[in-house]
Amino acid sequence: MSWFERTLQVSGYPIKKAEQDYLHLMALPAEELVNWIQNQRKIILRHHLENSVFYQSLVQNHLGDKDPKSAKAIENLVLKGPESLSTPELELLWSRLPIMTKSDLQRPLSERYAAGYGPRNTHKHKTSGSSGHPFVFVKDRYSHAYSWAEIKQLYLGWGIALGVDLEARFYGIPLRGLARQKERLKDKLAHRQRMVIFDLSDTKLEAMLKRFKQYPFAYLNGYTSSIVRFGQFLAQKSIVLKEICPTLKACIVTSEMLFPEDKALLEKALGVPVINEYGASELGVIAMADPSGALAVNQSSVYLELVDDFGRAVASGATGRVVLTALHNKAHALIRYDIGDLAQWDTQSLPHSPKLSVLLGRTNDMADLPQGKKVPGLTFYYVTKAVINDQSPVSEFVVEQHRVDHFVIRYVSERVLDEKEAQQIQTALEDYVGAGLSLDLIHEAVLDRSKRGKLRQFSNLIP
Repeated sequence: MSWFERTLQVSGYPIKKAEQDYLHLMALPAEELVNWIQNQRKIILRHHLENSVFYQSLVQNHLGDKDPKSAKAIENLVLKGPESLSTPELELLWSRLPIMTKSDLQRPLSERYAAGYGPRNTHKHKTSGSSGHPFVFVKDRYSHAYSWAEIKQLYLGWGIALGVDLEARFYGIPLRGLARQKERLKDKLAHRQRMVIFDLSDTKLEAMLKRFKQYPFAYLNGYTSSIVRFGQFLAQKSIVLKEICPTLKACIVTSEMLFPEDKALLEKALGVPVINEYGASELGVIAMADPSGALAVNQSSVYLELVDDFGRAVASGATGRVVLTALHNKAHALIRYDIGDLAQWDTQSLPHSPKLSVLLGRTNDMADLPQGKKVPGLTFYYVTKAVINDQSPVSEFVVEQHRVDHFVIRYVSERVLDEKEAQQIQTALEDYVGAGLSLDLIHEAVLDRSKRGKLRQFSNLIP
């Protein structure tokens, strides 16, 4: 057990049990696994219908009095238990449940806890806001431990020992205070070194390269656009990273789209397999590339649907909205949750082994700054975090770059941000991105959306 796992166990997160449960599930025959998933859907639905006032109100507002058949099925599920619903009845009821959106979750966290859960027995976290809808959420301790146990086993499948092998982590980090200290401590416990991605100029990339010459890194892990930028830097210098860091095994990219040409570039520049990970902070790893390149859904922790604009399941080969259910989280309802992405089923997808072939979503531009400095769009998560929190009036935002030294943040809010809040964002922009940058804050009633119905958090609009 790694130091990180020991820390989780001592802190009350049942990592050993979670890992045993995961291994048991993965050993089940296909038919038994499908049955387990169906039963777990009933269990988690019943739990939140009984214990989550937040979810009860969503269902009631959606169904009202117009669907007595579904109301009766819900009543039976709550009173009589999972065995009261046959598989056809479950699927019919499920298709009529509301599809949750991120805007549904932008309310005080205290209103969203399920009965029996609160700050003392949950893990609290915040989404990155990459879709323009940041919010705070919680997981119960078992659910959080299960996410880590699952990640550990998924990485082992690629020969990576999580918490043991040294990781080069291409992520951001808070610049100061307790939040920064906590991230540094987690890095130490998880045996990783952070390659801070706020500045990806050649000078900074050269410093990162030097560290690969000094330390026995086993894998890279981080935002796709940042690692692609590093790969471009290596390619320009005709360097293959594994040749100067022989311990390197693999590269895991996450949080943004991995395009085929970028994957090819990285595998050549790094000299190791590049593994596409599809995840979300509120759900953990949703899917991970298998050796064929398809994204295998982690069905032991999430139930994934692809639906059209009317909430109906799409056929293989058709594009649908990604709708997810957290199968273990009893502290916070995430049932039929629209994450804001589009995807397609792989032609080889099966009920016991669902796979995605095409994933459309979460791409981020690079920001071009004076003196050749470049930063990834996700840097602006740390900028806006200066004022956007659980009590913030801001519900949505997008960042636009119009010149190398000028940015615009458009936001939807209950009120116009005051002078103090505006100055906090300006200061954060200078801290994380660079000095001498001008910023306009524009209060909007609504924000324009792309054809996919998703907000793009950052757009580089320089001609």
